[in-house]
Amino acid sequence: MGEPRELTKRHRRSLVSRLAAVAAVLCLTSATVALLPASSSAVTGPGGTTVAEGGHTVRISRTEYGVPHILARDFDGLGYGYGYAFAQDNVCELADHAVTLRGERSRFFGSDGEPGEGEVQGSNLASDTYYSGQLRAGTVRQLLANKAPLGPTTELRRMVEGYAAGYNRYLRDTGVDHLPDPTCKGQPWVRPITALDVWSVVYDVNRVTATVPLVPDIGDAKPPTATAADGKETEASSAAATLATATATATATDIATDIGSNGWALGRDATRTGNAMVLTNPHLPWAVGYFRLYQVQLTIPGVLDVSGAGLYGTPLVEIGHNRTLAWTHTASDAEHASVYALKLAPGDPTSYVLDGRTVPMERRSVPVTVRGAGGKLKTVERTLYSSYFGPVLSSGWTTTTAYAIRDANADNLRSMNTWLAMGKAQNLGQLRAAQDEFQGVPWTYTLAADTTGGTYFTDSSAVPHLTDAQLAHCTLPNDEGPTALDGSTSACAWGSDPDALVPGVYGPSRQPKLSRTDYVANSNNGPQYVNPEAPITGLPGVYDTDPHLDGRAQLGLDMIAQRRDSTDGLGAPGFTESTLRDSMLGNRVRSAETGRDDIVGMCRAHPSLTATDGTQVDVRQACTTLARWDTRADTTSRGIVLWSTFYNRLLDDGPPDTWRRVPYDPAQPLTTPRGFNGEDPRVQRALADAVQEFAARDLPVDVELGAVQKWDGIPLPGCDAGCFDVVEASPESGTGTPTAGAFGTTFLMSVELTPDGPRAHTLLTYGQSANPASPHFSDQTRLFSRKQWVMERSTPAEIAGDPALEVTTLRR
Repeated sequence: MGEPRELTKRHRRSLVSRLAAVAAVLCLTSATVALLPASSSAVTGPGGTTVAEGGHTVRISRTEYGVPHILARDFDGLGYGYGYAFAQDNVCELADHAVTLRGERSRFFGSDGEPGEGEVQGSNLASDTYYSGQLRAGTVRQLLANKAPLGPTTELRRMVEGYAAGYNRYLRDTGVDHLPDPTCKGQPWVRPITALDVWSVVYDVNRVTATVPLVPDIGDAKPPTATAADGKETEASSAAATLATATATATATDIATDIGSNGWALGRDATRTGNAMVLTNPHLPWAVGYFRLYQVQLTIPGVLDVSGAGLYGTPLVEIGHNRTLAWTHTASDAEHASVYALKLAPGDPTSYVLDGRTVPMERRSVPVTVRGAGGKLKTVERTLYSSYFGPVLSSGWTTTTAYAIRDANADNLRSMNTWLAMGKAQNLGQLRAAQDEFQGVPWTYTLAADTTGGTYFTDSSAVPHLTDAQLAHCTLPNDEGPTALDGSTSACAWGSDPDALVPGVYGPSRQPKLSRTDYVANSNNGPQYVNPEAPITGLPGVYDTDPHLDGRAQLGLDMIAQRRDSTDGLGAPGFTESTLRDSMLGNRVRSAETGRDDIVGMCRAHPSLTATDGTQVDVRQACTTLARWDTRADTTSRGIVLWSTFYNRLLDDGPPDTWRRVPYDPAQPLTTPRGFNGEDPRVQRALADAVQEFAARDLPVDVELGAVQKWDGIPLPGCDAGCFDVVEASPESGTGTPTAGAFGTTFLMSVELTPDGPRAHTLLTYGQSANPASPHFSDQTRLFSRKQWVMERSTPAEIAGDPALEVTTLRR
């Protein structure tokens, strides 16, 4: 699962490169904060409920599809309302995540039970070792002890306290035995959360492209000959360690690759109205708790009014807009961590050589409580190992070498400061100032626009300060193991910039930035071609400035160009909010647009092709199917399933350029490589294998996409073969216990920043709730299947006028 592997850029990177009747009452503008006094009585709307508990009031107004609009008079109340609303929809998700972050999975589920949401497959014992070690070391507490900007602002501290209290309020009022989600109803592991739990979620989110995928590897790390907790001896041979390292590398890289997006910020020169617009299209796992997004509006009249989405368990909007500013994020192509190879001291695999000195690894003893047979609890003593360069990994640890991971977000609890300040910002200048002040964006690019019609792109994420000279000198030869830096010399350690808040990363003055009045766009490619008319060059190599664009990035830029010159069939030149949405869900397939005719020509010339197993396969029906196909990935499209199968088999069969009709040309990065050499044996074999696979699965080669790609039984558009709308799913996705996963388009937002306020449409493809019993589990999936959007309601009048309105007033 992940992005198309056409260029395999991410797969070549290092180990770490691994969310009307009551209108008079509800019209709540900045002048009507008096509607929320400490002594006010609870007010409800149609179908609403009232909850009272002394103190100030918080109002949760839910509009169609369950979107909550939280209105409070202070940050405590805002967090309280958000935590309560989130718990109504996803109480089990956060409860489960808290078990993981407290290092208690083995206590409740056994040492070999299912890993927590989002974890790489590994034992609960390994996970608990790592997270218990974090708690014992006080890592998050120490970060919280810092004053802003390094530590959270006072507003955020109050909001997080409120969030935890709101979640707990819902849990207390409902009762664990009466929770609506059968996943955790009556379970002993569902307990109140603390502010520390919420901050721990934030800390994990910040490190999700580096340390978090390696938690099992860190938690299980032990010297090559060691006595395990159960008393059995373990011995890692060099060959086995090499294999383990390769496996860990692939696993962590896959996890990081599963974080992607398309993002556009369109300026006044690219739109028909002259108003700026922003398109949001994150590609994330659908069934992984802390990768799921939750839509919300957060309002403190006169202070904050922001709409959008945030990752589960985080108390803010991370992608969204206010009245004058909109922004989105895509996964940065830069490295956000480094793997260091430690040269071990002779005869002592727990010491390493650094600058000629022998340095013992730091050891931390960690007791883990484990549930055994009959539910009996016992304590297992575990050990975590760390080095100057960070935690030591189990994979690849031999008698001569060990690997350590240094994460640029290891000291980052600043992300929420940044996003809160961005939500308050009124223009691009204030957004830039927010990012420069707090420097907390962990691993994404930012694309933004404001009501002046300007746009802005930056990679303000935490990127290791490694010069090109260091990369050239310090990168060790890579055979079977991970790409690693030389850990035997401090000359290969990270440097720093004077304007960086923390040591070891690049400061704002060195980060990629681009301001335009036409557009900036990104589809997880490097920063160079966010606008081909103004390439960003001269960056340190660690920002990954490879200009080689994959098909999705090329397609996105092509879609913008064709809309600007009206060659896309959507009417007069320039974007409108409507044509922006139509472009997003046009379901074009770049690989087919540039190569389908080549394959049709091939199979017409060769109606029988040889499969990998030597079988002769009749491909005439497949050829007819591809010739009739409209090269789209709509739910009713016939041919896309066959194409995706063929294309992905081909990508797995060798470097792309060698079977391309037109190979990559650095002088034509937007249009090359393209096409297929129909005489290449691998191309022919891939189609034969695809047809053979369809026969084995008893599927017709012209099967509709919606028949095989579903969520909760609902047909899904999109593909993983060069689609802009990336979706990967099976017929079983969205069903089962645990829920079978899918990947791709999650939260869609199309917003136009008009002088009269924002006009926006949104779509949360899997709905507001992860509870299959909830009416909001897949209600928006049905819209996605039909290419329909939800008109966003963000003004008091719009919210009050929603016929589905339900209001809960909490008195705290």
